[in-house]
Amino acid sequence: MPLTGLKPLTDVGGGRLFVAAGPCAAESEEQVMDTALRLADGGRVAVFRAGVWKPRTKPGGFEGVGERALPWLGRVRHETGMPTATEVATRAHVVKALESGVDMLWVGARTSANPFAVQEIADTLADEGVAGEVPVMVKNPVNPDVELWIGALERLYNAGVRRLAAVHRGFSSYGTHLYRNPPQWHIAIELRRREPGLPVICDPSHIAGRSDLVGQVACQAMDMGFDGLMVESHCCPEQALSDSAQQLTPESLAELIGGLKCLSGGTRADVELERLRREIDGIDGDLLELVERRMSVCRRIGEYKRKHNMAVLQMTRHNQIMESQLAAAARMGISSEFMTTFLRAIHEESVRQQVQVVSKTEGYGK
Repeated sequence: MPLTGLKPLTDVGGGRLFVAAGPCAAESEEQVMDTALRLADGGRVAVFRAGVWKPRTKPGGFEGVGERALPWLGRVRHETGMPTATEVATRAHVVKALESGVDMLWVGARTSANPFAVQEIADTLADEGVAGEVPVMVKNPVNPDVELWIGALERLYNAGVRRLAAVHRGFSSYGTHLYRNPPQWHIAIELRRREPGLPVICDPSHIAGRSDLVGQVACQAMDMGFDGLMVESHCCPEQALSDSAQQLTPESLAELIGGLKCLSGGTRADVELERLRREIDGIDGDLLELVERRMSVCRRIGEYKRKHNMAVLQMTRHNQIMESQLAAAARMGISSEFMTTFLRAIHEESVRQQVQVVSKTEGYGK
């Protein structure tokens, strides 16, 4: 079902790049106000965002201070003029946030993966009679499932939410990667293709996981035509109680936004070509991370073979892989010549990595 008739996410911005920014979590009134005032001074932030309730992966982490932080957001609105936004995951969260005058809500990645939770939020907005006016942003589910993401958006849309946006924050993945949550840009691009009237905002903080990578992710998102950014900013990132590594100071954020060079000045065809190239760049990054994951497994296999005194080269296994993958490539319309070259290169590097482990070469097997 197409999401038609959507209203602007917010009236704030005046044609400028839409940016929602603020700390991962509201930790204290002093921290919230210091961050908000400095963001307001930078003049580049449309909406102040801060987590009040923080869903954590494991118990024992900082889970936010709860509703006692809501008046702090009211003070931000009063003293800076910036609308405020916070994350909600339950009916009680929605009611408390609305009662406190929070202007915008967002649904987090863990919550958007749960249809029951999203439906509860949608029903609460409808019951409160504010579905048509309160803006809601929906982060992608933790797993790379565009249908689940669209389903969450549709539940809110069906409840009457018309100020609606998607937030691309990358996807959880096992293992070591360049980014905390690999972006898998093609999924966000597919969402935009299927819902062309839906604003899609990028959260480079959660994708990057490191403050020094936030800028390059933001730049790539802007060059790909995203509609805005949601960025984490803290008055003193090194003291943050959650996600300290990925938060920027307000001044660093202002500098980042000012330095963004979005596509402009070319013909429409030039812009479209450059965006397609950026899409390829994103896919190439995904491929590189997949290759790294494969090599990591190969090194573990090498360690197993070393412990059990097994030969590195297993030709039967190699031939099985070549046969199955060449058949799969043919079904996808990929030439057998290319796939043979590609698979041989992958195999040679995999063998090299295993040999290093088996032979206890420096860097592996220690």
